[in-house]
Amino acid sequence: MVSAVVLLNVEQSHVNAVAEKLTGMPGISDVYSVAGEYDVVAILRVRDNEAVQELVTTRIARLPGIRNTETLLAFRAYANRDLDAGFSLGET
Repeated sequence: MVSAVVLLNVEQSHVNAVAEKLTGMPGISDVYSVAGEYDVVAILRVRDNEAVQELVTTRIARLPGIRNTETLLAFRAYANRDLDAGFSLGET
């Protein structure tokens, strides 16, 4: 399983529509409207790097209103739920 974070610059008038379309795409687990340099962040969880490439270049980047994207591939995932499970090992 490959996880990736896609940072999107979106025309202001398209932010809500883009976020809604992203939430319906297979392989996208979370979508956030954010403040700062980027407008929308999408979290991808797909089978391999080729699936990341296909999703970003043929589906996400072609949505109306997207100005550009930046994709960050995750090497290792850390999450509170994973850490909590690890710390609870051996507890009685």
